Amino acid sequence: MARKIAALGGILALVLIGLSSSSIPIARAEESTPTEEPYARRTTLTFEYTAYQWWVVEWRTNWIACELVIEHEGLPYADEIRTWCEPHVYNLWRNTQPCVLSTPDQPLTSCPGYYLHLAEQWQASREIEVELPLPTVWLNLEGCSPELPPGQCDRLPLLRLEAEEPLPNEIIIAVNGSLGGEPFTCRGATCSIPLRPTGLNGETLEFWADSSYGDSSPHYTALVRVLPRGDFMAPEGNTDQQPYYYVDILSSQWRGSAPASCAETWQAFPEPGGPPPWLSTPDDPQALYSSLTLYYLAGILISRGEIDATDCPSGGLQAPLIANACGVQRAYDLVLEWQNRFDEEIWRVAQESGVPAQLLKNIFSRESQFWPGIYQSYREAGLGQLTENGADTLLLWNPGFFAQFCPLVLHQSRCDLGFGNLKAEEQAMLRGALVRQVNASCPECPAGIDLTQAQFSVRVFAEGLKANCEQVGRLISNLTGRRAGEISSYTDLWRFTLVNYNAGPGCLLRALRGAYAAGEPLDWEHVAAHLEPVCQSAIDYVRDISERLSGIQPTPTSWVYPGQTPPSPPLVIPPTPTPRPTSATPVPGGPTPTPGPGYYPPGTLFPTQPGGYPEPGATATPGGNYPGP
Repeated sequence: MARKIAALGGILALVLIGLSSSSIPIARAEESTPTEEPYARRTTLTFEYTAYQWWVVEWRTNWIACELVIEHEGLPYADEIRTWCEPHVYNLWRNTQPCVLSTPDQPLTSCPGYYLHLAEQWQASREIEVELPLPTVWLNLEGCSPELPPGQCDRLPLLRLEAEEPLPNEIIIAVNGSLGGEPFTCRGATCSIPLRPTGLNGETLEFWADSSYGDSSPHYTALVRVLPRGDFMAPEGNTDQQPYYYVDILSSQWRGSAPASCAETWQAFPEPGGPPPWLSTPDDPQALYSSLTLYYLAGILISRGEIDATDCPSGGLQAPLIANACGVQRAYDLVLEWQNRFDEEIWRVAQESGVPAQLLKNIFSRESQFWPGIYQSYREAGLGQLTENGADTLLLWNPGFFAQFCPLVLHQSRCDLGFGNLKAEEQAMLRGALVRQVNASCPECPAGIDLTQAQFSVRVFAEGLKANCEQVGRLISNLTGRRAGEISSYTDLWRFTLVNYNAGPGCLLRALRGAYAAGEPLDWEHVAAHLEPVCQSAIDYVRDISERLSGIQPTPTSWVYPGQTPPSPPLVIPPTPTPRPTSATPVPGGPTPTPGPGYYPPGTLFPTQPGGYPEPGATATPGGNYPGP
């Protein structure tokens, strides 16, 4: 019988531990891929091992039905036997029971089935080809005063390039590149390039390192922006406006302070001086404190028995899930506590993910009024009202999150294919599982909410916003053939991301196409003007999150009843809130309804939408939360 050649049973891996920093953004594939094939370095290593030859033998005849060779001690694994042997041999071996003799003189040949026998072992070796890591180049600044905030320098700084060679006995012989089209070369592993003031869009830096191994690192790129500020003309420096420079670097290789969220994705610089307040993360979670009058939140707290409003008219409710004036007053202290219950987690997630904390809180306020359960009329769940279409965006456009979440639901071998390559039923299973993960409804928990689950969901929504960032960047680059940051401002790109999150990529793409075809700039004013009527509810959504009080204070959610006339709003004068035991200063007041026949103050109540009235955060647009063309 022909012998089968031994299969490769060992895997040799090189694990190289390099310098790391929590402030270094994760490199995106398109930024770190060199112009030639990714791994030009290969070497051959000799791998020594012990080979073990096993036989699968029939008890009755001692016939060797199968031979296999493995490279580990102990019995062969079932998968190894299945690989080496014919299917019928494997099945007979698998079903063979231990041989039990009824009498001492009973022969072994009377036992049915097959047994394993170690025939021999020997020392062997093989040569394998392995890929070796390439050199790397990192960026940082030198010459800036540490007393100034990150991103500010009191003089024109130097851009420092530091190359690393991971192979022993090899060195970096040169660092090369070009800044704004002007080439440079430095001998050795470090290079300091003097910077100069640039325009608002910055200059392109290309850089790489040459190794004594005979090859080079990947060719990296970066955007460098240097903007002078202050009075540079004052003699002797005697001025109240001391000169300084804003310095921004966008690159996967940047080792300084983390860039603004999604700036690297879009290759878009924030406005000089930093993003607007609604795209900011404060230094302390207590600065996220809000004191909004949230009628839906008050209503649901009353309906769940968390507030005793039995002495109020209609038990404190003017309609299901909506508090009346008396109910709002009864629930106001608990509403204040509830809407700030997630501030610390929002702030922590913002620090780790880079997604602005104030943006997250504003979205939660607008989407769900901080109620992390699920709604009855729409399949939306959690603080940010995740739909299955929103889950699809997150899983498709955030591969890092998909790689962590997928193995919790599917086998790793399926997850390795990527979300887009899974079967439709597997994708549906993942979407449904993700929506369930952010739904904190818990009938047996206090107030019917699992607060641990709600805290966990904050991270999911932050990752979802990053996925929407990626999708917006791709929509614009596919449409124009240019980077998103070359076409639109950083703040407007975030507004487009909110449209994508709320109304869906179909609405956004058609508006972008309309503005682009008309030769108009792709800014918020012109793109919003091209939103189709069925998508225009997204304009109020963006305005509520980004413009009201400059984004410092979130806006209450609108809620409605499909197919019903919305009830008239209560006239409410919010009571003075009970002081919160914190050093933060509450924002006084909150949007208070004004009397009138069936309306709330602009941006806070029952806006009429095509096709009916959505619940908190719901999108009633056919193109909303659905993949666009």
